[in-house]
Amino acid sequence: MVEVRSTALGGRRILVAEDEFMIAGEIANELEARNAQVIGPVPTVAQALRAIEASCALDGAILDMNLHDEMVFPVAEALRARGVPFVLSTGYDRSLIPPHLADAPRCEKPVDPVALVDMLARYLAG
Repeated sequence: MVEVRSTALGGRRILVAEDEFMIAGEIANELEARNAQVIGPVPTVAQALRAIEASCALDGAILDMNLHDEMVFPVAEALRARGVPFVLSTGYDRSLIPPHLADAPRCEKPVDPVALVDMLARYLAG
């Protein structure tokens, strides 16, 4: 576990889409502590899609499933189309995730930012 924490995220560009200011800050701080470059945090689907378009290279993403009452699925689809791995942070039941995104790793809310970032690090490490 220590090895994943120290190496899996170093230098990686990670999009954070989270609409709760405090949680977004905690996730960003945890990523930065692991030497990742944070893109965002962004609080809306539209801003997340713009960040994806503006970024030539993303290595991963952490997505809150609901951003200001809008489901994050268009963002997840855009990331999938580019081959960018992502983790969903959600309090919703798995049955609400569209079948083509159901295999995405999920972290249940209330979320612990360290556990969420650990999950992404393990996913990126393969």
